Amino acid sequence: MDPKERRAARHQSPASGASPKPRRRTVPITVEQVVDTALEIIATEGYEALSMRRVADALNTGPASLYAHVVNKTDLDELLIARLCARIVLPEPDPARWRDQIGDVCVQLRDLYLAYPGISGAAFAVAPTDLDTARLNEGMLAILLTGGVPAQAAAWGVDTLLLYVAAYCLEASIVRRRVAEKDAVWIVGRDEMQRRLESLPAEEFPYTASHAAQLTAGEGHDRFDFSLALMIDGLARR
Repeated sequence: MDPKERRAARHQSPASGASPKPRRRTVPITVEQVVDTALEIIATEGYEALSMRRVADALNTGPASLYAHVVNKTDLDELLIARLCARIVLPEPDPARWRDQIGDVCVQLRDLYLAYPGISGAAFAVAPTDLDTARLNEGMLAILLTGGVPAQAAAWGVDTLLLYVAAYCLEASIVRRRVAEKDAVWIVGRDEMQRRLESLPAEEFPYTASHAAQLTAGEGHDRFDFSLALMIDGLARR
């Protein structure tokens, strides 16, 4: 089976009758092992350290052996995101609780992305064709539609929420990586940032200088929660 056929086969439900022909393996490696190893690398070294060669080294084999199971790095990215999507617990849509339900799904995804620094960057280029990725999209769409959100707004709403979660986590991973750099002298704390904003020339930056406390406020995921609620409320008004 060529790479394109192998990749397409993973996107078909077992119920569809698709049954790829058996193939003899020359090395004891499975797709699951490749994904497990890739996730371990990301968890300890960050997504930037991930490459087909790095995974092959961790499995004590050569990159060529991986291509018998994974088409390329893009295919691996899709498998990684699908694995995380499979871990999301999707609720039975409840029209009375749809806001809380969609928010909980986003928080679950956020926490998974943050556990694997930088991996959310791979989600930007992943189409929801893998069954586990499609399952997440289906679940989120079901929640919004059950909550009374119009179909077009719900469809774009799912995309918007997923993009925001991925972007938030990617920014967090970039900051985390830069803080760890030895020459990260540009990193300043919130108090110092507030002081710098307050010291800006008031005639040029009247709003920034007078609202420095609000611009630098927030603990933990306060900003994430605010933005998520803002988007969900917007969908509710549709």
